[in-house]
Amino acid sequence: MQLQEILYTQGFGTRRVCAGLIQQGLVQVFMPNEGPAPVTIAQAATEFVAEGLRFRVQGVDWPYAERAYLMLHKPAGTECSQKPSTYPSIYTLLPSPLRLRPQKAAVQGVQAVGRLDQDTTGMLLLTDDGKFIHRMSSPKHHVPKVYEVTVKHPLDVKQVNKLLSGVVLDDDPKPVRAAACEAVSEFHLRLTLTEGKYHQVKRMLAAVSNRVEGLHRSRIGGVSLPDDLAPGQWRWLSAEEIAAVQSKE
Repeated sequence: MQLQEILYTQGFGTRRVCAGLIQQGLVQVFMPNEGPAPVTIAQAATEFVAEGLRFRVQGVDWPYAERAYLMLHKPAGTECSQKPSTYPSIYTLLPSPLRLRPQKAAVQGVQAVGRLDQDTTGMLLLTDDGKFIHRMSSPKHHVPKVYEVTVKHPLDVKQVNKLLSGVVLDDDPKPVRAAACEAVSEFHLRLTLTEGKYHQVKRMLAAVSNRVEGLHRSRIGGVSLPDDLAPGQWRWLSAEEIAAVQSKE
């Protein structure tokens, strides 16, 4: 694939813009047999095998990714929307190429897999793989999501048992159950859900006469939010993590 085409697929602008970056000497490629330093490429039509390619654009290193799969530690006071109403968008935390990766759909770039409320923190996945988004969002998939819940009133065994056996929410006569539920301390509940109804955690706690004071998603599928990923930071998912976040175990 031509280098200008590779940059285009990775979100660095139109093909003309990408060709310009190369011709201005702003693009270097890490060559397998040329040592650790990248080599400046000045010809936009120079061809490379895209898979596994690493390159540097305007001083920033990038891996080639046919599809982007990211993990973001969502901070409080941000909205999972391209057009936020009150708070800054989570997309402002991402570099421009990830927001501009070309898509056949009207909206370009990576999209959040599901949403977290503006005051909820924790693990959020983003990708430009529409099939992955659909699979992860489908109620049939039942991927477990673990939430750390700070509650207003002291927890007791009765509340935990109710959440495990099922509570009725106001818009659905069918009881909603926690897949797992543990009182970590008097005011800290660890709750695992396999579906994603609107404000589900807050409504489930209200149904057992308690109230959510703080909400943090710590795990999706088989992957936990790493301790070294600070609020507002993102990183690529590995191939193993992409498989593990889809795990129902």
